[in-house]
Amino acid sequence: MKEFKYVITDNEGIHARPAGELVKLAKSFESTVMIEKEGKKADCKKIFGLMGLGAKKGHEVTFTFEGADEEAACEAVSKFMQENL
Repeated sequence: MKEFKYVITDNEGIHARPAGELVKLAKSFESTVMIEKEGKKADCKKIFGLMGLGAKKGHEVTFTFEGADEEAACEAVSKFMQENL
């Protein structure tokens, strides 16, 4: 299992456009990709769960990856977050 923490820097937080892109990215991996904020977890492959977290600027989120391609998934999602959120 891989894990990393990230503090949202986008002024709008995790909103529709980047959330949709993150779901698309997560679905490209076999591994389970989960996000957690303040004890609430969501599957990154499901947009409603992701949007339901209400992650805003300044919130810390934790991503966890588990599966055959967890290393690649972790790297790709980490890069995506730094570039988009």
